[in-house]
Amino acid sequence: MVEWGEKAFRAKQVFEWLWKKRARSFEEMTNISTALREKLSAHYSFHTIKPDLVQKSNDGTIKIGFRLHDGNLVEGVLIPTAKRMTACVSSQVGCSLSCTFCATGYLKRERNLKHYEVFDQVAIIDDLARKNYDIPLSNIVFMGMGEPLLNYKEVLEGINHITHPDQMGMSPSRITLSTAGVTKMIRKLADDGVRFNLALSLHAATNEKRSKIMPINDTNSLEDLVEALNYFYDNTGSRITLEYCVINEVNDHIEDAEELAHFARQITCKINLIEYNAIDNAEYLGSSGNRIDTFAKHLEKRKLIVNVRRSRGKDIDAACGQLANKN
Repeated sequence: MVEWGEKAFRAKQVFEWLWKKRARSFEEMTNISTALREKLSAHYSFHTIKPDLVQKSNDGTIKIGFRLHDGNLVEGVLIPTAKRMTACVSSQVGCSLSCTFCATGYLKRERNLKHYEVFDQVAIIDDLARKNYDIPLSNIVFMGMGEPLLNYKEVLEGINHITHPDQMGMSPSRITLSTAGVTKMIRKLADDGVRFNLALSLHAATNEKRSKIMPINDTNSLEDLVEALNYFYDNTGSRITLEYCVINEVNDHIEDAEELAHFARQITCKINLIEYNAIDNAEYLGSSGNRIDTFAKHLEKRKLIVNVRRSRGKDIDAACGQLANKN
């Protein structure tokens, strides 16, 4: 601004329009002169994301297809409950990890999202929460499309904008990043002293079983994950969440529960058992409610903290594992 012959405080005004008032164009910056707005437009562009299709589930869940500036599409979800208003956001266009039970895993990874595209997802979902429920977002989970730790720099920069007190101002303790288990980057999170929560998509607790459904396990074994997760906990004091989709006849036997208990006892954690949602590309089926409850009780007998997460948004393919650009 100073180089352009403007007052230095104009920079702060533009900054606030971008990150606090969430402007989508220079025309919205009404406390800046028309001449300066035109100059900004001539030199810079907004690579905004736009809701392409918004679908509302019978249970109130809202799925948003976000059209990116280059034509690519990612999906996000607003999950309303009695106590929380949660945004589930994406970190990549597609995914490279090829988990066999996840719809996104069957897509090609086109590119990483930029930090402002991460931020914009949250901002738009927050607007939807306020418009539909008159309640702002309370929580954010990076459990949408892509592996966040394979887009480390942009995801963390996006989170910095989301949590900065002069920007969106969300508490880091309200944010959970979910990873399929990139051990090197889990350690980097610890070294960087992050203050948000970490979840591991586990889904099987032996190397043989996990590698069958999650190829990433071939290069990031359970033994390495235990070391990395303990390193994360020792450096941050933040308890790990283990996510476990319960898949019929794949990982839902009592033997599997015992293997999960053995893994969980090696780290400071809690366990979320998640109803599995069928997808077109795979023949897996979700376990019955009774089978999940039996599985949970076995873990509880082992003195572990267990929550059962019932699926939301199944009727619009917005539930866990179903995001696949069907829009």
